[in-house]
Amino acid sequence: MPKVIMRYIVAAVQSAAIVMIVGLPAPAFAQRAGNTPGYPVKPIRVVVPFSPGGVADITPRIIGPKLVETWRQPVVVDNRPGAGGVVGTEIVAKANPDGYTLLSASANHSATPAIRASLPFDTLKDFAGIALTSGGAYVLVVAPSFGAKSVSELIALAKAQPGQLNFSSAGTGSGTHFAAELFKVRANIDVVHVPYKGIPEALTDTVAGRVQFFMPSLSPVITFIKDGRLVALGVSTQARVSGFPDIPTIAESGVPGYQWNAWTALLAPAKTPRSIVNQLHREVSRVFSLPDVQVRMAAIGAEVAPISPEQLDKMIAAEIALTTQLARKAGIKAD
Repeated sequence: MPKVIMRYIVAAVQSAAIVMIVGLPAPAFAQRAGNTPGYPVKPIRVVVPFSPGGVADITPRIIGPKLVETWRQPVVVDNRPGAGGVVGTEIVAKANPDGYTLLSASANHSATPAIRASLPFDTLKDFAGIALTSGGAYVLVVAPSFGAKSVSELIALAKAQPGQLNFSSAGTGSGTHFAAELFKVRANIDVVHVPYKGIPEALTDTVAGRVQFFMPSLSPVITFIKDGRLVALGVSTQARVSGFPDIPTIAESGVPGYQWNAWTALLAPAKTPRSIVNQLHREVSRVFSLPDVQVRMAAIGAEVAPISPEQLDKMIAAEIALTTQLARKAGIKAD
């Protein structure tokens, strides 16, 4: 998996609305060399297979306004949660492959086939990668009342009390679940998984000390770490996060070789014309090269490292293989 450190930008979202339409600005549409003639000529819908507020929801809301500046076509963010992301993902898999219906996927996309016996789509064959839209670290956090101040101290406590410590997750098979399961395996500890409906619920009980540790992506817990409501013991990436250099990696903290990356990506139905896939890739890459976007990313410790559509497809395939292996070893199955 490529080394990418890029975190999420906090954005206002509509609490009850299904869609958000990014308004049209004044600049005229600029046809760029190599682009598909006549594309786009109508709104582009980005299906988010989760509720508003998560990183897969936030990233298209960052990209959308910049695409509108060039294309003068709305970018519609359509939240379609359900069945752990299956509902929204199926919509895109079966959509007309014309570049007007896209999927904002997360690491959950590669975990789903690892924990579900059957799906109404083929995670590999029914999608084409466009661009990696974020990637970065999960962070191992505990409540100050728990007492552990380092990864090694947490491991020692777990080994002294086998089967007595709990860890929360945003749901069975979620990225937060797999990050912690891999930690459990590599650290050789016996701890109990407590799945929740989402990050907010898991976070609430971790802060309250009702569960001992949690491994969410960094963005949702930055404020909690800064104000002392949570203690960050380590990040899941191979290298430290540039914006948070004081948080060590889990690998350097007593669990050699540990690495688990968070990511989101923009995908299209598999039969979407390659010229449109490449055009979308170029435009998303252009967005991440803009100085104002880079400033916003840097403010929260983000680094952007675009990869090609082909590399994205290979990355997802490799992660499906890894999550399948881990799911079998840990006995993880969809609820």
